[in-house]
Amino acid sequence: MKVLATALLLAGLAWAQSSPQPASSSLPIDQENARQAKAVLDQMIQAVGGEAYLSVQDMSAEGRTYSFYHGRPNSYGVQFWRFYKYPDKDRYELTKQRDVLTIYNGEQGYEVTFKGVKSLEAKDLKDYQRRRDHSLDWVLRKWLKGPGMALFYEGQTVAEGKPVQQVTIMDARNEAVTLYVDTETHLPVKKSYSWRDATDQQRNVEDEVYDNYKLVQGIWTAHTVTRYYNGDMSNQRFMSTVTYNQNLSDSLFDPANATKRK
Repeated sequence: MKVLATALLLAGLAWAQSSPQPASSSLPIDQENARQAKAVLDQMIQAVGGEAYLSVQDMSAEGRTYSFYHGRPNSYGVQFWRFYKYPDKDRYELTKQRDVLTIYNGEQGYEVTFKGVKSLEAKDLKDYQRRRDHSLDWVLRKWLKGPGMALFYEGQTVAEGKPVQQVTIMDARNEAVTLYVDTETHLPVKKSYSWRDATDQQRNVEDEVYDNYKLVQGIWTAHTVTRYYNGDMSNQRFMSTVTYNQNLSDSLFDPANATKRK
C-alpha cells in the first residue's frame, strides 16, 4: 500500500513539473485591473482633447441655468455667465442685468448684490467646495497625479441609455469618484461620488451627467450639464457659448472688483 502511494505521489510531481506554467511577465489580477482602468482614462482624456484639455487655464461660458427641488423645477431658469480659472477661482453672474454675483476664490466665497458684498453661508460654501474637489477637472488633472491614487476597472454597463465603461478613481484619503465613459466616443457620460453628512451620518450620492458635446478650440465640451442629488435632479445648465484661455485676470475673482468684467 505504501509503495502504491509513493508511486502515485511521484507521478503527480512529475506531471506538475511537466505542465505549462504561467508566464513570469503576466500581471497580478489587481495590477491588470488597474492597467485596464488607466487605459480607459487615457483614451477618454485624448478623446476630450488631450493636451489642449489638460492645459486649459480658464473658461468663460454663457447660458441658462435651472434649479430643482426634490426633482421638480422651482424656477423658470436664469441667464448666467460663468468665468472659471483653474484650479480654484470661479465667478457666476445671474440675471440679464448681471447684478447678482457669486464669487469663489480659493477657500473663500462671496455673494454680491445691490446690498453689497457678504460672505457665503458656511453650508453653501462647503457644498460648492465639495463639488469642486470632485469635479472632472480636479479628478483628471489633480487626483491622477497625486500620491496614493488607485484605479479600478469595473467593466461595461449602461449609463444615460449609452453603453459605457465604468472606472473608479480613489485618492489617498479614500475619496472615490466613478466615471462612466462612452464606449464609442470615449467621452465622459456621467460622474458619481458619495459623501457622508457629518450631522446625520447619512450617505449622499451626487451625480453629474454630460451631454450635447461640441468641439471648442480643440476640446470636446459638454454644453448640457445636469446634476443629481440622491437620485433627484438638482440643477441643469445649458451653455450657448463656451470659450477657453481668454487670459482672465485674477482681479475678476476679487469681490472688491465685482462690477468689473474680464
